[in-house]
Amino acid sequence: MTSPTVLLITPPLTQLNTPYPATAYIKGFLGGRGYAVTQADLGLELVLKLFSRAGLTRVFAEIEAGNFALSDNVRRMLRLKNSYLSTVEPVVRFLQNKDSTLAPRICHSRYLPEASRFDNVADLETAFGTMGLTDQARHLATLYLEDLGDLLKETVGPQFGFSRYAEKLGMSATTFDELHAALQAPPNLLDELLLELLDDLVARVQPDIVGFTVPFPGNLYGALRLAGRIKEISPATYTIMGGGYPNTELRNIKEPRFFDYIDFLTLDDGEGPWLRLLEGLTSYKERHAELAEASLPLRHYGSDEAVEMLRQAQHDVLFTAQLQRTFLRNAAGEVEYVNHPQPDIPHPEVGTPDYSDLPLTEYLSVIEVLNPMHRLWSDGRWNKLTVAHGCYWKRCSFCDVTLDYIGRYETAPSALLANRIEQIVAQTGQTGFHFVDEAAPPLALRDLAIELLKRRTGITWWGNIRFEKTFSPDLCRLLAASGCIAVSGGLEVASDRLLALMEKGVTIAQVARVTDGFTQAGVMVHAYLMYGFPTQTTQETVDSLEIVRQLFEAGIVQSGYWHRFSMTAHSPVGRNPAKYQVAATGPEPGPFAWNDLWHDDPTGTDHGQFGPGLAKALYNYLHGVALHEPLSFWFDFRVPKTTVPRNTVAQALQEPIKPDFAKQNLRLFWLGNAPELRLETAKKSGRAILTFYEQAEDFELKVPAALGPWLHDLLTRLSSDYDTKILLKDAARDFPAGSVFAQFLESEAWLTLREKGLLIL
Repeated sequence: MTSPTVLLITPPLTQLNTPYPATAYIKGFLGGRGYAVTQADLGLELVLKLFSRAGLTRVFAEIEAGNFALSDNVRRMLRLKNSYLSTVEPVVRFLQNKDSTLAPRICHSRYLPEASRFDNVADLETAFGTMGLTDQARHLATLYLEDLGDLLKETVGPQFGFSRYAEKLGMSATTFDELHAALQAPPNLLDELLLELLDDLVARVQPDIVGFTVPFPGNLYGALRLAGRIKEISPATYTIMGGGYPNTELRNIKEPRFFDYIDFLTLDDGEGPWLRLLEGLTSYKERHAELAEASLPLRHYGSDEAVEMLRQAQHDVLFTAQLQRTFLRNAAGEVEYVNHPQPDIPHPEVGTPDYSDLPLTEYLSVIEVLNPMHRLWSDGRWNKLTVAHGCYWKRCSFCDVTLDYIGRYETAPSALLANRIEQIVAQTGQTGFHFVDEAAPPLALRDLAIELLKRRTGITWWGNIRFEKTFSPDLCRLLAASGCIAVSGGLEVASDRLLALMEKGVTIAQVARVTDGFTQAGVMVHAYLMYGFPTQTTQETVDSLEIVRQLFEAGIVQSGYWHRFSMTAHSPVGRNPAKYQVAATGPEPGPFAWNDLWHDDPTGTDHGQFGPGLAKALYNYLHGVALHEPLSFWFDFRVPKTTVPRNTVAQALQEPIKPDFAKQNLRLFWLGNAPELRLETAKKSGRAILTFYEQAEDFELKVPAALGPWLHDLLTRLSSDYDTKILLKDAARDFPAGSVFAQFLESEAWLTLREKGLLIL
């Protein structure tokens, strides 16, 4: 008996520029165990089918035949129909990096039809510079697509979004009623295009099992619409759902109608549940082949007796498969959660993500907003990989730290991670990586960086961190040398009182020093900012903005984003709101989703009024504009003056750094090459000259003759042997007799080496 054929689907919509990694992870894991797995990104395929000449022709025809209340903006777009039809495919090819020669026409020749998204176009020369022609064109082409997205939302596809689809139906959906009604309604044009793609895919793959990843509320409707279609065209096929949305929202599901669409709903990491399920279904198919063959044609439309037979047979899986973290509808028609004691798949054993089957050259690189970190999210193809499972800190009170994907922390050896990186580069041809950790651990990043430098892997990477003191300036330089171009981290509320209350484990001064270290190393820094945390006062909100202003003024943060605090059921605040002096006000748990909680903050301020002003200030700060305006400038209501001294960040950056002599137990690392040594004769100066040939410049270092061979040997070993750790105290032990090591650590030669790339880690 052959193992089941598996089809993994990312439903619309997540990102246009790069695949969401969930299916690649499961494919890599299952493929390593011999299962036949195909994956597809139907979000991307829907966009490509829709934004084509044929797709837009169908859109315009349906609008013209329909009875839509049209705005002046849409009427203008309808009058420009022929222009849109003639430009849409060239624009998509340009955004796929297949025709860069279109950039001058987009920028300078009125090539694109323009609707409302072009009304507030920024001064592009200021934003991109005089040499940024391709970037300007990419931004304008993105606005062009967003105009078409607005056309869809106002007419044939009211639930459309480029990174979400029918998101409203999945948000705070304590009951299944609204979703069920939408799924039972006739499909709209966008649904029809999506279902056509699915029909072709299923006909080609003929899967036994179809799995859907649902990371966000904006993927739920699409997944269920697709699953419902599978029940119609291939009743024998099982459907499975997992992902971030079920992990946070559906942990207490009791809604049996959901299982009209999905046979099995899995929680937390998918590898273990998928493995148990496939083992069980393989066994089931072997032992119940005759029953399955007899009842499958009747499964959806047949007699009650046939359906009951199949349900009973399916329920047998419960006992034969030893299912793990799985919901299903049992033989009695009730929702049942099955979680037999099984060990989790250790992080080192999950395998290498497999991106085969995905059309990597078809993704679109877009520039939506003029924010350097947001650009990394939307522009370029990034291979996504985790350095560690879970969060090593897992204490922040606003975070879902009680859930497995954060609470269970595991690491993998750096050599294994580097092997995976090399495998992915060989498969995809892409050397860009986004490390998608909750917070990448600094020591694991250190070891990985050394391994990457040892192998000369030559990747470019970015990821999320905590602004903790372990990220010393030297570690920042090491990470930059290994390919790090950007980090994002949570400053959250720039108030030491509130940082302590949320157990963030950092202080403002510490954040300033870490961000300065990354900036000095040439790494872009993005700060996640929060407003509306429980008990936050108006004064603290204004003071937080002042700290943010100072960070941008100092040039040590280059990007940021404000988001409003939300209370979730799985966070410490949600589990114990009284501790944080807030009161949960709803919603009442229902049979379907439950995660986002409403709350009153009687001791805090009116948080909602600050959102627009904070966002406007931040947008200007990251462009270096209005940094010296009073904070009241950003708000249309009275706010108090800040109580934060204007030199708070500057003072934090002036705090003394621990001298090198106090770092005896830390490791030495040399970023450069082995130098050449030349000894001068005693008649001259008795000096040793070390000549360094480096990437950007060559330089010489002159030291006393007695130190030359020692220093040459040390730097040669450091540049050629990354496996042997040489500590500073080891170097001191071999230091030539008659010289004072502590004095050498303060010499011009040592300071020059430190500047050029001698790190203490």
